[in-house]
Amino acid sequence: MLLLVSVAAFALVLLTGDPAALMLPTHASEADRTALRRELGLDRPVAVQYADFLARAATGDLGQSVRFNQPASRLVLGKLPSTLLLAATAIALAVLIGIPLGLVAGTRPQSPADIASSAAALLGVSVPTFWIGLVLILVVGDYLRWLPVGGSGGLRHLLMPALTLAIPSTGLIIRLTRASVASERAQAYVVTARAKGLGPASIGGKHVLRNALIPTVTVVALQFGALVGGSVIVESVFAWPGVGWLLMQGVFARDLPLVRAIVLVLAATFVLLNLLVDLSYRYLDPRIRLEA
Repeated sequence: MLLLVSVAAFALVLLTGDPAALMLPTHASEADRTALRRELGLDRPVAVQYADFLARAATGDLGQSVRFNQPASRLVLGKLPSTLLLAATAIALAVLIGIPLGLVAGTRPQSPADIASSAAALLGVSVPTFWIGLVLILVVGDYLRWLPVGGSGGLRHLLMPALTLAIPSTGLIIRLTRASVASERAQAYVVTARAKGLGPASIGGKHVLRNALIPTVTVVALQFGALVGGSVIVESVFAWPGVGWLLMQGVFARDLPLVRAIVLVLAATFVLLNLLVDLSYRYLDPRIRLEA
């Protein structure tokens, strides 16, 4: 997967036209463009460029940022903790809100709680994050003056962008948890547990929820990866200094080596999260552990 991503990231340079012409100002001479192509190695065959890029990427060298004049990997890894913090806070809020609401909705179908949770979930997954962010800035930041509207520096700066990212994920988790809980409640082991005299709380918390969490864990991990890679708009709206903000700076400055490095790092993060999800199944599902 990472090899395929490296091909796509490398192709970004080719698909955007002449990188030297993009990086230099419009009044630059042809001699300046030729010198930059030679400096970046763009005068060599494409296959040789990719092989060299892949060999350097395997050692952690993702090229030199044109705008910042620093190694691109150092810039990305320096901003990655801020993005991970933002995404982790957002997914934690989504889990803390979404799983209990989904459990209540799944155990009480067609009840007022189920209808309200389903409506909130549908609204959460339908509204664009940039619009949510702007509304929070206007209401919470500007009108009520409860939280700062941008930047970083503490928990108060983190809450609004994290909540903006969390709302769509919360709606998705509510819907998935509700469907999983409703499906598990129809299984034979639930009938057996009731026949043994177990109460609703014990059945729901110890048996139904644990089995229902298996697909939810997958979606939560994938959502976390999506939040890490998809926080560009939110970080730009709230001026949060993470990888998304750095990506926008690289795009505006036509810093193609930096953009390529960010794509590779985010892809590696996403692949790692998928691996951790697969490993977690062994502990969530006893059947997998027994088969192993």
